[in-house]
Amino acid sequence: MATAEQTLLNAEEFGLRPDIGRPEELVRGKIVMSPPPNRRHGYTCAEIVFHLRRFLEDQKLGRVYSNDSAIVTERNPDTVRGADVAYYSYERLPESSRSTGYGPEIPELVFEVKSPSDRWSDVLKKIAEYLNAGVLFVTVLDLDDEIAVVHGAESAPRTLGRNDELTYPEILPGFSVVVGRLFE
Repeated sequence: MATAEQTLLNAEEFGLRPDIGRPEELVRGKIVMSPPPNRRHGYTCAEIVFHLRRFLEDQKLGRVYSNDSAIVTERNPDTVRGADVAYYSYERLPESSRSTGYGPEIPELVFEVKSPSDRWSDVLKKIAEYLNAGVLFVTVLDLDDEIAVVHGAESAPRTLGRNDELTYPEILPGFSVVVGRLFE
């Protein structure tokens, strides 16, 4: 009995598909669906965006994106990830850019909020994809342990507890937030 082999999609084909109302990503050409995140996940993402936007209002360094905005992390076969929150400097994505497609630009900073249903092995694969694509920092916020784990392209991961300051002096000089504030 012959089985039908799934046709691999590229990022552009994936981007033209209609919205089915559920989160999905393209991983090495194949569509991967995931359950919608819970409210705490959404609240934590909103807190990240709030603190970054408030900082960037005065600094005018770049722009924050959320709501699973697409990032092409691999080509041939293509992978398109939906970052919970991403920061692009105006150097990487000019202020005048209003593109709506999947561009080649890669953010400097990505936040992923680890939900209780997420497996660390899957999260670590996604971190590696982001870093290999050119993201400078990937911060994972763990809802269970209420910690932030910062993965840098040029540094070993560092784990921050509720009372530690989350900073990125290399890309966001002057930005700081106490990790616990993101979980309140």
